[in-house]
Amino acid sequence: MAGAFYPADPARLQREVEGLLAAASPVEAAAPAALIVPHAGYMYSGPVAATAYAHLARTRPEVDRVLLVGPSHFVWFDGLALPGADALATPLGEIPTDPAGEERARRHPGVADSPMAHTREHSLEVQLPFLQVALGGPPVTALLCGQAPPEQLVPVIEERLGEPDTVVVVSSDLSHYLSYDEARRVDTATAEAIGRLDPDALNHDSACGLTGVQALLLAAHRRDLAVTCLDLRNSGDTAGDRSRVVGYGAFAFT
Repeated sequence: MAGAFYPADPARLQREVEGLLAAASPVEAAAPAALIVPHAGYMYSGPVAATAYAHLARTRPEVDRVLLVGPSHFVWFDGLALPGADALATPLGEIPTDPAGEERARRHPGVADSPMAHTREHSLEVQLPFLQVALGGPPVTALLCGQAPPEQLVPVIEERLGEPDTVVVVSSDLSHYLSYDEARRVDTATAEAIGRLDPDALNHDSACGLTGVQALLLAAHRRDLAVTCLDLRNSGDTAGDRSRVVGYGAFAFT
C-alpha cells in the first residue's frame, strides 16, 4: 500500500509519521496493555492512529514485542493467518516477525501460515510505519482474521495481555459510508459498547475488524481491564468531505 495509503518515499513517510505523532494531543490514560487503532489511508485515519501510538510511545517505550491483529479484506479463509515470512517490509525498512510469538499463536486451533492472505492486506501493513517510528520497529506476530468466531481468537490475545514486553494492537475502522451526523451517532454507540466491554452490542456495521475487537473485549473482561477512548473522529473531521464518511476510534485497554 506504499504510495496509496501512505507515502512510498522513505523520507516523506518518516516526516509524515513523525508529524502525526508530534501533533497528537496528550491523553490522560494509564500505560496500555492493548490498543484498538484504525487502518485507513493516513490522510483519513492517521491523526487518530497517531493518538494511540503517541500515547503508547510515551507510556510504554520499553515494548519490544507486538501482537498485531486485523481483518482480512480481500482473501476469504477459515481461521487465523500468519504471514509465513521472516520480516514485513515498509519503505522505512523491515520489521522482523516474532518466531516465539508465532509459535505460541500456532498452539491454538485454527492458526496457520497464509502468505496469500497477507499479500494485499492493508489492515496490518499501515500499522507498521507507526511501530517503526514510535517504537523502533519491534518484532510482530501478525494475525489476520478470516472466517473465525471471536472466541477462537480470545485465548491468543488473552495470554499476551499484561506481559511486560508486549502490547496487543487490534486494527479496525468503525462505521462505513454514513452521513457525518449518522456516523457520529453510530460511532458514539460503538465507543460506549467498547467502554462497557460489551461485544454483543457490536456488529459488522459497527467495526470492520469486528472479530478482533470482540475478542479483545472478551479477553479484557476476563483480565478485568479498563478502557479509555483516546480519540473518536471520522473522515469528515480529518479529510473534510462530510457527505459519506468512515469512522475511526483509538482505545486503550489498561
